Amino acid sequence: MSTNQTAASVFMLDVSAVMMGSVNTVHPAVITDGNDTLLIDTGYPGQYPLLREEMKSHGLSIDLITHVIITHQDLDHIGSLPAIRQHAPRPVEVMSSQEERPYIQGEKRLIKVTPEAIERAKACLPPEVPAEWRNAFISTLENPPRSPVDTIIHEGEELPICGGIVVIGTPGHTPGHISLYHRPTRTLIAADALRVVDGELHGPDADTTVDMPLATQSIAQLAAYDISSVICYHGGKLEGPVVQRLLELSGMQRSL
Repeated sequence: MSTNQTAASVFMLDVSAVMMGSVNTVHPAVITDGNDTLLIDTGYPGQYPLLREEMKSHGLSIDLITHVIITHQDLDHIGSLPAIRQHAPRPVEVMSSQEERPYIQGEKRLIKVTPEAIERAKACLPPEVPAEWRNAFISTLENPPRSPVDTIIHEGEELPICGGIVVIGTPGHTPGHISLYHRPTRTLIAADALRVVDGELHGPDADTTVDMPLATQSIAQLAAYDISSVICYHGGKLEGPVVQRLLELSGMQRSL
């Protein structure tokens, strides 16, 4: 455990690229205290240069990353992890839940990237997509990026990084999905457990969620925290009191 030199800060990154004819933006998060720099999720494959430039725009260096947490196995979260490890000038500690580890390491096939899903993705590619991009896209689906996971983190654990980060088990979107709560800034990094749509907080996308009833139950776990802002991987940041909205989304009502 390192001693914090400065108060920890949380940054939301905007990483955008044209995907299948439209702009797709994801929002990895960075927490840093001058000693440790933690990146939460890594974007799609091939987005390492975008991550580097986006961090630079916030006055951060990708070379100073000390830890990476992967919230779950989806391609847009693990995609640039191998490149981060490859380019890092010093060892980077990669962390995930036990359930997600074998998928991130490539020991198991990503649960949403089945042969049937690959065929559907091929069929959905617009005809104007260049053959080179089409082939690269299909190759990525058939051979997803993989990386060793160094440390397993557990539900309820408080990581001694950047002032304290609580691991919250939020299964449903994937079986081992986790969210994170940065205690000093009262920031929830929800990953795909929540979305921001048109300025309002919503649950996960039903079309990409493995177990929607379980994902809805998981939202109730988040309402136990004193949250001042939420960073969602899809939709971005929402500030202000959100606990009542979390209770609504989980089907619970606040006790009076």
